[in-house]
This record gives sequence, structure tokens and C-alpha cells, in this order.
Amino acid sequence: MIIDFRLRPPVKPYLSGRMYNLERNKRLSESMGMYQSPSVLNYSMDMLLDEMDEAGVSIGVVPGRESNPGMGDATCEEVTSIVQSHPGRFVGIAGVDPTKPDEAFSRIEQFVVNGILKAVCLEPGALPEPLYGDDRILYPVIEYCAARDIPVMMMLGGNAGPDVSYTNPVQIDHVAADFPSARFIISHGGWPWVQEVLHVAFRRPNIYISPDMYLFNMPGWQDYVTACNFFLQDRFLFGTAYPFLPLKGCVEHFMKLPFKPEVLPKLLYRNAAALLNIDC
Repeated sequence: MIIDFRLRPPVKPYLSGRMYNLERNKRLSESMGMYQSPSVLNYSMDMLLDEMDEAGVSIGVVPGRESNPGMGDATCEEVTSIVQSHPGRFVGIAGVDPTKPDEAFSRIEQFVVNGILKAVCLEPGALPEPLYGDDRILYPVIEYCAARDIPVMMMLGGNAGPDVSYTNPVQIDHVAADFPSARFIISHGGWPWVQEVLHVAFRRPNIYISPDMYLFNMPGWQDYVTACNFFLQDRFLFGTAYPFLPLKGCVEHFMKLPFKPEVLPKLLYRNAAALLNIDC
């Protein structure tokens, strides 16, 4: 069994954003020594489900995004619809706008507390007016989630903002220290600050790391593997960042990395299942 912690399927709303720009997608795939999935080239959900089966990916985690349509807005309603339309294949994360806390509280209550979505996603550097991950504007939403034991995914790595400073792990170090009872998921794994983000995760036991696409043929992959074999083995989450990378290619590559065999079930599904309360 495998749970892919970052998978955006080829359906609305994701097709309306730039992540399904085939030229850009091809460039990213090839830069990491990968290829484009047929399901991406054909914008086909049916083909994606077949590719998930072929790769052994049982469940895809679908993150929402609000307030930046240019990147592919995915509202709570739309993510919920994806999950309901394909029972057992996807779980969803609610994207909210932290600059509108009252609206965010209402949507978290409706779609997470009383709905089927499993966590909350914040992407501060991707907002129309980018924010750093430790901006106090985010704190009311984080506090709201912490009080309800709702995990918070934050995009802090890769192209998470207009320049590299928006990926600096010092941000999540501040936030994790200020909210020690909250559980934070760092999508894109803090890359390129690999050793720095791993140091922060070593210090802060409430941080989970998901490098997703940046684990594959990218500088620093060895450090992620070393951490997974020891202190991070209970807080690492496998992901592909599909549609940027192919499911089968990522799984095959992942299985060839020098992980200890006994940690693989944790990395591939147990950690994700426990974090999001997924039955498997």
C-alpha cells in the first residue's frame, strides 16, 4: 500500500491552473530525470486511476488552494467533490485564505470538523500578496486548527514564493515553537534548505516532512534518506507532486533508494494514515 501525499488529479479545478501547462510540466519532469505521465498528456482521470493501480498507490492526498486562481484554485467544495466522486481513492485537504480568518474558521468548521476533509492547507508565499510562513496574519488560523487537533500543511519549499527567502525553514521553526501542540506538514520538504529543515524537524517533534518531487534526482536527497532511516522515520510522508512527476517512476525510484527495509511501510503509508486518521 502507498499513500501519495501530494497528488492533483486531472480534473477541474486543477486543469484551470498552470500546473497542467504541458510545456512547463514536461520541463519540470525532465529536469528531474523523469517523464510525463500519459494521464497528464491526455488530461484523463481514468488513466490516472489506472496509473495509481499500476504504481501501487492506493490513496492520493488532494490539497486544496484558495485565493490564487492563477496557480489553480481548488476550493473546499471542489476538493470534497473529488473525494466523493472516487470513494476510497482520494482524501482531501481544505485550502483556506488565512488573510480572512473568520471565513477560514467557517470553512474549516464546515468541511473539516463537520465534513470529510482531513487537514488544512496554507500556502502563504503563493497568496496574491505573498506572506512568509511565520507572518502573524496566519496565527489565528493555525491556533484554530491546533485547538481542534487538525493538521496544518504548509508549502515551504521549491517555488513556494516569489524568491528563495519564502522557503527558508526558519519560518516553520518559529511557528512550530509557538504552537507546540499543532502538527505541521511541510510540502516540498523545505527544499533547497535540506539540512536546515531537517535540523528544524530534529528540534521540533511536531513537524512532518514531505519533500515530494524534490526527493527525486535533486541535490540533498541523500540527507532526506539518512533522516528517514533514523530520527525522521515516523514523520516522513511519501509524495510525488503529480502532475509534475509520474507515479510509477517515482515509486520505482523511491524503492531503489537506500532506506532501511523496516522503515519503508512507515514512509509509504503508515505515517500518512496515522496523521490523517485514514483506515487502511
